Amino acid sequence: MSTSRKAASALISVFHKDGLEPIVRKLHQLGITLYSTGGTESFIRDLGIPVEAVESLTGYPSILGGRVKTLHPKVFGGILGRRELADDKGQMQQYEIPSLDIVVVDLYPFEKTVASGASEQDIIEKIDIGGISLIRAAAKNFRDVLCVASQDDYAPLLALLEKAGGESTLEERQAFAANAFQVSSHYDTAIFNYFNRKAGVQALKVSEPSGRVLRYGENPHQKGMFFGDFEALFDQLHGKELSYNNLLDIDAAVNLMEEFRQDDPTFAILKHNNACGVATRPTLAEAYRDALAGDPVSAFGGILICNRPIDLATAAQVNELFCEVVIAPGYQADALELLKGKKNRILLVQKPLTLPETQVRTCLNGLLWQEKDAKTDQRDELQQATKTRPTPAETEDLLFASKICKHTKSNTIVLAKGKQLCASGTGQTSRVDALNQAIHKAKSFDFELNGAVMASDAFFPFPDCVEIAGKAGIRAVIQPGGSIKDQLSIDYCNENGIAMVMTGTRHFKH
Repeated sequence: MSTSRKAASALISVFHKDGLEPIVRKLHQLGITLYSTGGTESFIRDLGIPVEAVESLTGYPSILGGRVKTLHPKVFGGILGRRELADDKGQMQQYEIPSLDIVVVDLYPFEKTVASGASEQDIIEKIDIGGISLIRAAAKNFRDVLCVASQDDYAPLLALLEKAGGESTLEERQAFAANAFQVSSHYDTAIFNYFNRKAGVQALKVSEPSGRVLRYGENPHQKGMFFGDFEALFDQLHGKELSYNNLLDIDAAVNLMEEFRQDDPTFAILKHNNACGVATRPTLAEAYRDALAGDPVSAFGGILICNRPIDLATAAQVNELFCEVVIAPGYQADALELLKGKKNRILLVQKPLTLPETQVRTCLNGLLWQEKDAKTDQRDELQQATKTRPTPAETEDLLFASKICKHTKSNTIVLAKGKQLCASGTGQTSRVDALNQAIHKAKSFDFELNGAVMASDAFFPFPDCVEIAGKAGIRAVIQPGGSIKDQLSIDYCNENGIAMVMTGTRHFKH
C-alpha cells in the first residue's frame, strides 16, 4: 500500500487571504481542480483562475447569513471518504461525491475579536462552525487528505507543492494534521475560556500555540521549552539565546519593576528570581550605582532592569559588570553601542505590556491555579499600630521595602533606607532566620542600619523579630498583622520608640 498521494482536487475556504495567491496559482499550474465558496471563491476568480463553487457541488446556496455553507455530505464525504476502502469508494460513486484531496481552511479570528472589545453578538458570530468541522474532518483522514489549517501553514504548503508537484507522503500529511488539531484545540480553548468567565465551570484550559526549544531546562541534563509569544513583550537587540533560567529571572524582574513603573528612576538587580539590589534616585546612573551597592557580589551574572531608557552614563557603569541580561524601555544610541561590546550580553527592550492576571503551576499529578498577587500596599491603607508614627521619609521607605518584599521568596525580611535596598533575607524557614540573614548581609556591605526600615511578607508570631530589628537600629516596621500575639510586638515597639504600621495583606511568595 503506497503512502504517497497525488492531489487532484482542493477545497479552499479561508478568512485570511494574504499569502494565498501563490498557492492558488501553483495548484492551478499543477492541474488541481479548485473548489471554493464565498469571499475566497471571488478572490480566486479575480485572479483569472477557474474555480468550482461549493454551491454547485452541494445544490444548496450559502444560507442563514453565511452560517451554513460547507456543512453537506458532498463536501464532508469528499474529505472523509477512505480512498482504498471499497465500500467508501462505491458510495462516493453512487452519490457523485468528488474526492477532496487538499483542504485549505482557516478560522474566524475569535481571539482578536474578543480582544478588540467587540459586542457579544459580534464575538458569537466569530465562532467558526464550518471551518472547524472541515479541519477536523481533513485532519482525521490524514491518510488520504492534506489539511492546511492556518495562515502559518501557507508557506510550508507552497514549499511542498513546489517540491513534490502535488504529491505528499503519509508523514507529511500527518505532520500537517497534528498542527491542524493544535489549531482546532486552541480555538476551542479560547471559546471555552470566554464563556467560562461567567459560567464558572471548574475546569482549566490552557493553550499556548507557539513555543521555542531552549538549550536545556533548569540544569543541562533537563530538556526545556518556552511556550508563549516572547516577541510581543520584548525586542532582543543583542546577545545569546535566552535560557530557561534567564526567562524565569526576566519574569521576576519584570513583575518587580512593574511596581516602580510610575516612580522616579529605579534600577533593580536580580539573582535567582530575588532582588539583590534596588534603588530609586533622581537619575538612572545614581539608581544603578546604589542598586549595585546593595550586593555587588550577588550582582555578578545577574539580571538588570530599570524603568527609564538607559543613557551613556548609566551604560558606562553597567558595562563594568558581568551580567546576563539588561532590560530597559529603551537605550540611547551611544549607550547601546557600548553595551553591545560584550557579545553574549542579552539586551532587551521591554514593550508596553499587560501582565497576566492569573498564575498556573504544576502540583502533584495536577495543576494549581490562582489569581496573581495584584495588591500593592498603599499609603492611605496603612493602619497605625504604635504610638510612634513613621516620618514621611520612613513611610516612603516602608512602601518601597514592601514592594520588594512582595516579590521576594518567603519567608522574607527586607531592610531599606533612603529608597535603597540594604539587604533581604530570602527563602528562609523561619522569619527570625530571614531577619538575621538580612542584618548580617547589610553589615557585610557596610550599611548603617540606624534609621532603616523593615518589611515582612507575613505577620510576626512572636516579638522576637522586632526585638532583633530594634537592636540593629531599625526605626519603622511594615507588616500584615493578624497574629493572635500582635500586641506583644506592638508593646515592644511602643516601649522602644519604633513605629509600626500594618497592611492587612500577606504577601507570601513560594
